[in-house]
Amino acid sequence: MESKKIPVGSEYKFIFSFNQQQVNDFAELTGDHNPIHTDPEYAAQSRFGKCIIHGHLGSSVFTRFLGMNEPGGPGSIYLKQETEYLRPMFVDKEYEVVFKVMNIREGKHIAEIATEVYDPETKKITIRGTGTLKNTELY
Repeated sequence: MESKKIPVGSEYKFIFSFNQQQVNDFAELTGDHNPIHTDPEYAAQSRFGKCIIHGHLGSSVFTRFLGMNEPGGPGSIYLKQETEYLRPMFVDKEYEVVFKVMNIREGKHIAEIATEVYDPETKKITIRGTGTLKNTELY
């Protein structure tokens, strides 16, 4: 049985959200208890008006989806991630993560994948970057 190779230009989209308990759990796990993430009264007085999700929690969807789904999946090894945090993300709001395969180094089985998170309501990017993955079956 021949394995399926993913071509350059392939695009994949997933919807996700985080609830406040997940934000609180992330704060416990990382030790980042900044009240902008965990204290609604404090966050209400901020320029955002409510709690925002930790940036790294927001970008954790890259590894979540690339570790389990195409254009990554089981057996993929994350080699690198460059990330820019452009806009805040909020609890209990749906976002869309989009992956686009930009380049494949076939002999090395390495793909460079554009990683972006969009706010579906505003169509604005909240997080963007490039991930580099190795997978001998897919690239």
